[in-house]
Amino acid sequence: MALQHAALLDVVCLEARGAEAAAFLHAQLSRAVAELDVGAAPLAGWADPRGRMRALLRVCRLPDRWLLIAPRDGADDLLKKLRMFVLRSKVTLGPATDVEVTALLGEDDAWFTARGVSASDTPPNRLVRRDDVTFVRIGPSYWQALGTPAALAALTAGLDKAGATDAALAEIGLGIPAITPALAERFVAQMLNLDELDAVSFDKGCYPGQEIIARVHNLGGVKRRTRRYGAPAEPPPVGSAVLAADTQVGEVARSVATRSGCELLAVVDHAAAGSPLTCAGAPLTELPLPFKVPRD
Repeated sequence: MALQHAALLDVVCLEARGAEAAAFLHAQLSRAVAELDVGAAPLAGWADPRGRMRALLRVCRLPDRWLLIAPRDGADDLLKKLRMFVLRSKVTLGPATDVEVTALLGEDDAWFTARGVSASDTPPNRLVRRDDVTFVRIGPSYWQALGTPAALAALTAGLDKAGATDAALAEIGLGIPAITPALAERFVAQMLNLDELDAVSFDKGCYPGQEIIARVHNLGGVKRRTRRYGAPAEPPPVGSAVLAADTQVGEVARSVATRSGCELLAVVDHAAAGSPLTCAGAPLTELPLPFKVPRD
């Protein structure tokens, strides 16, 4: 597929600045932030004391600040809650008003090479800074570019526009949930496969919910996990019931329209995962993820 671009209007960049920004994020997020190098751009969760995810952020370490890419829906409330934990730390949190995000979808190694980026040498969850644009590798055939509106407009000049939902569809294909207010504080990290997405460090110090998440990791006990499905229907809202016969066995965590219906991520009971499932009256067909869904 030729390289295309799409402005990601449903995400926003937040920023953390200050001498203790790394220590603050390290103490709050599920990833070992203080140990990240300047080329890292991993996912990281922010949990409540019960280990349930309040947010899922992509963390980018830049020379002058930390950028946190989050869904726009709920971002203001997320900032307010994070600020409650700053206390006396030397860190300021706020929106990164100078940064927007554009999706780059498709394959064109020559295009990236011409801009000083080696696509073949950049694995997922890594970033490359070139002049005033930061390139973040999300997965195969999917990058995000961060920069000012003018920089992104110059970068994408001449590229075809992708569909409005193509980036969300790419993320669903990678198993990446979007934790908006409709999903917040409902699932522990493992139920959303955040351990498989390398969004959790199990050898770092304490953070909110760490005891619960570590206990699940060490002892098991998660009876449901997120799986990917297709359906010949309109995308159901987050929280819609997934049924086996007439019994609810799961719920939708993310969904997006496709040409033939929709694709979705749903948190489903292990015991029902092999059964015929429906959602909003439509049959579900399980689709592959880039990792094997564990059965804890």
